[in-house]
Amino acid sequence: MPDAIPPCSTLILAGGRGQRMGGRDKGLIEWKGEPLVAHVQRVVRPLSDDLVISCNRNQEAYRAYADQLVGDAEAGFPGPLAGVIAGLKVARHEWVVLLACDAPQVDRVLIEDLLRLAVASDSAAMVRQGGYWQPMFSVLPRRVLPLLEQAWAAGERSLQKALLRDVIQGLECPDSDPRLSNFNSPELLQG
Repeated sequence: MPDAIPPCSTLILAGGRGQRMGGRDKGLIEWKGEPLVAHVQRVVRPLSDDLVISCNRNQEAYRAYADQLVGDAEAGFPGPLAGVIAGLKVARHEWVVLLACDAPQVDRVLIEDLLRLAVASDSAAMVRQGGYWQPMFSVLPRRVLPLLEQAWAAGERSLQKALLRDVIQGLECPDSDPRLSNFNSPELLQG
């Protein structure tokens, strides 16, 4: 069946410093009565038996939402690329859905569309919105790990730039797509 969704791992990035949230751990901030990470986890849980959360603090709180927890190899919150490298190292499946913990309106349709695009092209797939890449909404083949590690070793810290070193397919989404809303400031949580 060509439309079948392959087994996949899911990597939720929750390892940031939370600067725009006053230093608070974004994934654990409540929205509609639950931590942001709970909303993302509920959407992806039926798609994967391997849910990995990359977090650099509050591991006990995140444990309830994950099959595996990872942290960055370097201290000091070095950024999402470090979290992706750590997550790809432990992912059990060839395809890895990559999402941020602060995107609680993501839905299964978007994730399945990304997965189908990645599998059909046998390459990474990433959302493009208004002409811009959105790396926090991606599906990656695990085989990109060496490429990302090489980029890191060469001093690259941008996840987007590291991913764009390889073939990547764009899933076009409208500017106003609410599924792509990142709740990265306190004001956005009021909605």
